[in-house]
Amino acid sequence: MLINSFVLGTAAESGSHVNFGDVFFQLIVFIILMALLKKFAWGPLMGIMKQREDHISNEINGAEQSHLEAKKLLEEQRNLLKEARTEAQALIESAKKQGDIQRDEIIAAARAEAERVKETAKLEIDQQKEKAVAAIREQVASLSVLIASKVIEKELSQADQDQLIDQYIKEAGEER
Repeated sequence: MLINSFVLGTAAESGSHVNFGDVFFQLIVFIILMALLKKFAWGPLMGIMKQREDHISNEINGAEQSHLEAKKLLEEQRNLLKEARTEAQALIESAKKQGDIQRDEIIAAARAEAERVKETAKLEIDQQKEKAVAAIREQVASLSVLIASKVIEKELSQADQDQLIDQYIKEAGEER
């Protein structure tokens, strides 16, 4: 209708008469042309556009999937790094504790060894002291007998000498 009024309006202005048969024929040709374009041009063009849309959609999905995988891998790497740091810290702490334990054991062993050496030295000193006291007693006994024999100017019998030595040792032991 709009076309008819346009055509009529244009024809009325120009003063010519419009041939409706030509307009109808052109309209039919136009509709046939549109149907042919739809079947042979528009359909394949829309198919190609649909394929292109699907391809782009698949590429976007693939990129999103890759992005998600990359995020997952990054998170896993961060977790592994965190675990490695935690393990390293635990190893350091363990080594420090082990070092402290070994230090304490070495100090305790050194103290025990020092105490053992000290006790051994005390025993040795006591033994040497006993030997020295015994040697001094023998010398004192010999000297006393010698002095006594000179004082008395006589020689004592073996029994008298043994008696004097025992008496002198008892007196020397009591003074001590």
